[in-house]
Amino acid sequence: MANDGKFLNLTGGVPTQETAVTTSAGAGDANKIPRLDAAGKLDSTVMPAGVGAEALSIVTSEALAAGDFVNIHDATGAKVRKADATTTGKEAHGFVLAAAASGASVTVNFDGLNTGRTGMTPGAKQFLAITAGASSASAPAVAGQVAQVIGYAVSATSMVFHPLSAITIA
Repeated sequence: MANDGKFLNLTGGVPTQETAVTTSAGAGDANKIPRLDAAGKLDSTVMPAGVGAEALSIVTSEALAAGDFVNIHDATGAKVRKADATTTGKEAHGFVLAAAASGASVTVNFDGLNTGRTGMTPGAKQFLAITAGASSASAPAVAGQVAQVIGYAVSATSMVFHPLSAITIA
């Protein structure tokens, strides 16, 4: 029987019907019961500070696709764009799991599992690719390009994002 997230609150002497929350807006949601989201998980907003994924909402300076690796840059304030290994200054700082239009806010993940990739071999090291937003099983080899290990594949469609320092190829 579905309860639509409702429960009976017996505190305070008078029973009241309450609704569990899927996300939290902060102190205003104090003493509420958390509810799992559609994916069967707790939203990061109900977790204590320091627990959960490291992520921030940042405005895009170009359209992004789900799974893109991104670079934070200063274009009249912090913005994100697709990272690529073609030149110094566009190294991968994070990734996005949802597509976003240019000028929109997007959640940038700074660690964790990027499930928006395809065609990888489990266990293979992944490098930032010269194709914007992508990864590759091999490092760039042309002078002036950037070699940056950004993680390793755990399946054909998922990789652990763990970026290392970028090295410009001489």
